Amino acid sequence: MFKSWKEEKAKSSLIDEAQALSSKLEAAKPHVLDSHAAAAQFWAAFFLAAGQNLNDLMEWKPAAVAGFVSTAQARIATLRKKREYDSSDGLAIWLHTARAVIEPRIAPPVRDIWRRILNAGPNAESMARDLLHDAGLPVDQILRAPKGFDDDMNVG
Repeated sequence: MFKSWKEEKAKSSLIDEAQALSSKLEAAKPHVLDSHAAAAQFWAAFFLAAGQNLNDLMEWKPAAVAGFVSTAQARIATLRKKREYDSSDGLAIWLHTARAVIEPRIAPPVRDIWRRILNAGPNAESMARDLLHDAGLPVDQILRAPKGFDDDMNVG
């Protein structure tokens, strides 16, 4: 009984984290939203270059999604220690997305996050191009919501 309570508490915490990011983006100034969108686009291209298409997270095997969650959490912690908050915030969007694949109750705030990110201003695209160029990644990547979190929103 305690174990199920503990698991439920952990899931509720993950939902709250995703909701907090969604609320943060809702209240964010345009340049902050642009920065998050650019960083999310950067991470999509970064992982694609490594052979992992984040836009297909819904199609990954559960173990692969769980592995991505662990990797993202560790990388976010490292980025935050280095005070690279913009980059870590972009990766956090993908972390919440992967968590929503594992636990569908997280999906509603993640859908909101993607709606906000995709409505970022035109500066997001130029910021992303700069990030991608600086990292030597293809600059022709277009930011889009991952499958299941797009306009159809068929997660959960």
